[in-house]
Amino acid sequence: MIYPDFLEKGDSIGICAPSAGVGHKLGSFDASLETLQSLNVSIKEAGRVRVDSLRPDTACGRGRAFNSLVEDASVKTIISASGGEYCFDVLPFIDTETFCRNPKWFCGASDPTSILYYLTTKCDVATIYGFNAGSFDWEPLHDFQRNAMSILSGDIVTQQSFEKYDDCRDFSQSGAELTGDVYWELYNCENNALDVEGRMIGGCSDVLENIFGTPYDGTSEFLAKYKDDGFIWYLDPFETNPIAFHRFILKMKYMEYLDGAKAVVIGRIMFPGDYSSSDYVELLKEDLDCPFVFNADIGHVKPCMTIINGSVGRIKCENGKASLDMKME
Repeated sequence: MIYPDFLEKGDSIGICAPSAGVGHKLGSFDASLETLQSLNVSIKEAGRVRVDSLRPDTACGRGRAFNSLVEDASVKTIISASGGEYCFDVLPFIDTETFCRNPKWFCGASDPTSILYYLTTKCDVATIYGFNAGSFDWEPLHDFQRNAMSILSGDIVTQQSFEKYDDCRDFSQSGAELTGDVYWELYNCENNALDVEGRMIGGCSDVLENIFGTPYDGTSEFLAKYKDDGFIWYLDPFETNPIAFHRFILKMKYMEYLDGAKAVVIGRIMFPGDYSSSDYVELLKEDLDCPFVFNADIGHVKPCMTIINGSVGRIKCENGKASLDMKME
C-alpha cells in the first residue's frame, strides 16, 4: 500500500469540486478553509469550486481540475470541496498514470467515494474518508474535526466513539444539535466484545453500489493482494431503505467481496425514512456471517470518524463504546 506524504508546514492543500460546487454556502465554506489554514498551510482552489450547482462544470472539466492539483508539486493533499451527485461522471477523466507517479492524499466524504475507492483499489494508494473541505465550519470545533486535522498532519490518533450525535440529521447547518446517545450495536459476535484487525476499505454504500462491477472497481485485486490481513469493511448508508441495503449486502456477498471480512461496520443512516434500526438489523443478521456493527460513528450523521482506506485498522467494540486505531503498513 502506498501512503502519500502527510502535510507539513508551508505545504498547500488543493481544493477541487469533482462533484458539487459550494456556491450556496460560501460563508461557512470560507470559515472551514480558515480552520484548515490553521495547520500553517496555504489553500489552492482549482476549477469551479464556488459555483452553486450540483454539476459546476463538465465531467471533463472537473477531472481536469483534479489532475491539475495532482500535477502541482506544492500541493500535498487534495480535498473535495463538497459531496453531491455527479462524481461518478468524473472517473474516466482521472489521470491515474500521473497520480501513480505522484501520489498524494485525496480526501472526501459521501459522493467522492467514487474517486477514493477507485484510487485505493485500482492504484493501491491510500485515501481518506470522512470529511470534505467544507466540513470544518463548526464553532467551536468538535473532537471529530480536530481528529481529522491531526490525521491530515500525520498524527494518526486513536479515535474513540463519541458521546452524542446529531439526531436531527440536518447536514445543511453549521454546527449541530447533538442530542442522540451514541451506541455502537454489535451483532454476530461471541461474548458481545469485538477486537479485530484488518485492511480498512469502504465508503458511502449508495455510491459503492454503483461502482461495483465497473472498470473503476479494483475490489478483487485489492482483496487478493491483502488477503492475509483480512478486511474491515465500513459502510456509510445515505438514504437506503432496509430492503435496498439488504440487496446491496447480498450483492457484495455474491461478488465474493465479503470473503475475508473480519467485521462490517455500518454508520448511522442519514435518511432512514420511517424505518427503525431493527428493520435493517434483522435482515443483516441473515445476510452477514461475520461480526457487524450498526449505528457506528461513520459517515453523514455527525460526528464521524476519519478513516484511511488501505490502512491496517483495529476496531474494538464493547457495551456500545468503540475505538479505532490505524497503522500505515
